[in-house]
Amino acid sequence: MIFIRHGQGEHTLNLPESLHLSHPSLTIKGMNQAKNLRSTLPLTSEDVLIVSPTLRTLQTAAIWSENMECKRVVHPLVSPRIFPARSDAATLPCDESLDPARLQDEFTSFVPPPNLAASLWTTGINVLSEDKFNLLAEEFIDYCRNLQSEKIHIVTHDGTITSYRQKISGCRFTREDFLQETESFRLMVE
Repeated sequence: MIFIRHGQGEHTLNLPESLHLSHPSLTIKGMNQAKNLRSTLPLTSEDVLIVSPTLRTLQTAAIWSENMECKRVVHPLVSPRIFPARSDAATLPCDESLDPARLQDEFTSFVPPPNLAASLWTTGINVLSEDKFNLLAEEFIDYCRNLQSEKIHIVTHDGTITSYRQKISGCRFTREDFLQETESFRLMVE
């Protein structure tokens, strides 16, 4: 599993006010970062690309995978996640998922996995407790195992990546361990 942080989004340009933007797009810099993934992490037709249901992650994945016939999946179990988890946290507008109708309309090559609870599309994993997240993380890891692909690329968010790194490795991480825009981290899952 190769986790990739999305390209620069509009929500990072004027903190903290910009965190209240609804469905922020990639910036010009973010679009260029996504294009650069074509050479730094080239995709093949054998690869699977799993993407968070936010505009900036879908834009990153769409630019990166343009003209590539890999399998594309949009999955709420890699949606934004606050790290570290806090019981008093709330999802900010910049971290809300696109609704399924908009996903189907704008990102037709990205398909959702079958048989997911409808609530996951609206609530995501952003403010779940560690215990609830860990249960869903196991479900997602099993989903990835069943894909039987050599490489699974997951375009997601800094907190989500760090949460999965912590879950899979058993190590403790902090916000200091966040990846930068379009950086990647490989995790082996047996």
